[in-house]
Amino acid sequence: MLHLTRATSENLDFRELVQLLDQDLRIRDGDESAFYAQFNKINKINHVVVAYQNDQPVGCGAFKEFNQELVEIKRMFVLPAYRGQGVAQAVLGELEQWANELHYSGYVLETGKKQPEAIRLYQKSGYKIIPNYGQYANVENSVCMQK
Repeated sequence: MLHLTRATSENLDFRELVQLLDQDLRIRDGDESAFYAQFNKINKINHVVVAYQNDQPVGCGAFKEFNQELVEIKRMFVLPAYRGQGVAQAVLGELEQWANELHYSGYVLETGKKQPEAIRLYQKSGYKIIPNYGQYANVENSVCMQK
């Protein structure tokens, strides 16, 4: 049974999952991964969700304030053996619910063209592609989305 826990970036299970995420992104993004790494620091993230299956950490996600109305969804990852089972959708839903409880009205995120399964998840969850924002403005591999 899937269990979701709210935490901060001090959570050790979150930190271990993020290390696996970063390894996956280094493989997918190759030389571009160093550019993205500078925007993916996990110090002092106060809004983290970790998904557990039978007490094993299997997925995670987080958000940071983007502006007064929006949060930015960050660090979404599910272990390969647990993909396609609704874990990412559950984590994303919990992050959105938490942001709503804190009176944010929407969400933005950035993913990469080399993460087609992430793009499908977000589109299925109601996110629309928007012009690339901020540091991603002129980055060919970036896909920015909003809901």
